[in-house]
Amino acid sequence: MRRVILAVTATVAGLVALLSFKTHSSSERAGASPTAPPSLLPGERAVTGNVADTVYGPVQVQLVVKTNRIVKVNILQQPSSTQMDLEIGQYALPRLIGETITAQSARIDTVSGATYTSGGYIQSLQSALDNGG
Repeated sequence: MRRVILAVTATVAGLVALLSFKTHSSSERAGASPTAPPSLLPGERAVTGNVADTVYGPVQVQLVVKTNRIVKVNILQQPSSTQMDLEIGQYALPRLIGETITAQSARIDTVSGATYTSGGYIQSLQSALDNGG
């Protein structure tokens, strides 16, 4: 009898916790999305890559180029439908940007755990390089 009471109590407590869980609304996530890139310095030019559609959402990059060298990468679009998408982006995109600036090409490694986002990033990056980057 004690086990039944304990099981029912635990089930009710679990249901209460589950039902009281609050998800993020899209308006709360809107503040976490990428913003417009800052203005360019003299001698810099911006080259925008094509939007790469991934399973989790679009990825688009913009390169800032100065004297034929990539000096900055701006993320114009990234998957942001869920909190997990945003966390993956916060983890993977800085690493991809660092590799891009080091390699000065789209020949970079994908980030483990962010395969789709990495693939979309590399696809958009290559299109930006093809467009004049």
